[in-house]
Amino acid sequence: MPTFDHLPCPALVSDRWGIVQSVNQSLLELVGDTQGGWLAKQMDLMFPMSSQIFLQTHVWPMLLRDGQIRELRLQILDAAGQQIPVFVNCQKSTHDAIDRFTWVFFVTIKRSRYEKELLEARQRAETMSADLAKSEKFIHTVADAIPSMIAYWDKQMRCRFANKPYVEWFGRTPQEMMGLPISTVLGAGLFEKNLPYIKGALAGEPQEFERAIQKPDGSIGYSLANYIPDMGSDGSIQGFFALVTNISRLREADAAIRLSASVFKATTEGIMVTDTVATVISVNPAFVALTGYTTEEIVGQNARILKSGRHDAAFFSDMFRQLRETKLWKGEVWSKGKDGTIYLERLSISAICNEAGEVDRYVGVCADITQQWNKEQLVQHMALHDGLTGLPNRSLLMERVHQLMAIAAREPRQIVLMFLDLDGFKLVNDTWGHEIGDQVLKTVSNRLLGLLRPSDTVARLGGDEFVILLDNPESRDNVAMIASRVIEVVNIPMNFDGANAHVGTSMGIAFLTDEVSSQENLLKMADDAMYEAKAAGKNTFRFSN
Repeated sequence: MPTFDHLPCPALVSDRWGIVQSVNQSLLELVGDTQGGWLAKQMDLMFPMSSQIFLQTHVWPMLLRDGQIRELRLQILDAAGQQIPVFVNCQKSTHDAIDRFTWVFFVTIKRSRYEKELLEARQRAETMSADLAKSEKFIHTVADAIPSMIAYWDKQMRCRFANKPYVEWFGRTPQEMMGLPISTVLGAGLFEKNLPYIKGALAGEPQEFERAIQKPDGSIGYSLANYIPDMGSDGSIQGFFALVTNISRLREADAAIRLSASVFKATTEGIMVTDTVATVISVNPAFVALTGYTTEEIVGQNARILKSGRHDAAFFSDMFRQLRETKLWKGEVWSKGKDGTIYLERLSISAICNEAGEVDRYVGVCADITQQWNKEQLVQHMALHDGLTGLPNRSLLMERVHQLMAIAAREPRQIVLMFLDLDGFKLVNDTWGHEIGDQVLKTVSNRLLGLLRPSDTVARLGGDEFVILLDNPESRDNVAMIASRVIEVVNIPMNFDGANAHVGTSMGIAFLTDEVSSQENLLKMADDAMYEAKAAGKNTFRFSN
């Protein structure tokens, strides 16, 4: 595109997502790299973080609503990574149903040169004959239409021209401004502050500075001033052009953006911004630390890259439904980092709407709560399991019996409790001590677990008492066979570093019948039957009557 490359100022073309479609040579000279190096990249990479946030939260919503933006001040990163102030203009165009956005950047000093040339044309027009009156009027109109304040001061520091925004800022008429000394216009205090810059401009050095100015109505306005020397054909300084841009709103916005950027960077919670189809637009350092993805790796990807596979489609369907209805979703989500690690995060997603009330951004704020969840699971496990063997304790056993009894009330189901008391365990403790006794209990636990189905439960009530819960065994004979096998494996001798231990077990067995009113009643029946087995000579089993 030769015409595009011949533009005297930096420019680029992007799609509605900020993906670069084309850049001109002037922009490449400013930011570095090649045309091919920038194509298909996010234009956000040309800007520092504060300007990126301003683009996403202010510029794009205005641009998508109005189709254009004018004279917005941002910072752009040059090839050396330095922040360069620019004024940004953008125009939306549509061809073949595809939106394109043409961005034009005016570097402050260069922009001032363009406007200086416009004023020089106006001065030449004033010296022309009446035949050029129309051209002069046109130049006046253009100068007055420029949103910045423009004035020309001769080397005696008297005003020779001021456009409409300039005279309105200082509360004067064009006629009053002509010939006034700059000290009168600015006032003694402001003149003294600006005098070093004025002297610099009259010495041939361009000046740029910011200033707070009190208006005639008493309000304070903030301006960005550029003084550009006017050099004659003989090299002498004739005066200087003053280009002053009202940045009051931008300064307030800049302060807000800087604060937002600081919070965005410093917060310990991960933050991710996406578009309406979940394409990642921006992330903060905490998000990078949490997921392991660098900013360059994650921006442009779809957020589904973080899916862990632990949630079904219904989970996400409900999430999106709530976002549509309330513009907010909060909950806990299992996600996957770059290295494949699965972690639990507390996530809050907010929908950001434009002025038309349409959602155009989503902001997710997340925090890793995996350790907290692990601790809660450990506490819950400890509350329901035996500390020595890891088997379910009495509370968890009773809960499982209650659940099976509830099922048995609705459908035919056989439920059996087997109450075990170890024979000879006291002798092991007395002979070898409690440390060997604990080893015996853990060995018995493992042997019992190895005998049973996953649907069955082995629990330790305390001391040397164990309970086996059988879920729907085949028959009474099958239960008797299991009981015999339990007695057989418990009786296998044990050796712990030379300490020989041997225990047996007496067992009581109770079946759930219509007469059993509660899980406690069923347990007592098995306990009573166990004492009958003890009375029968131990190391045997008895069924409850």
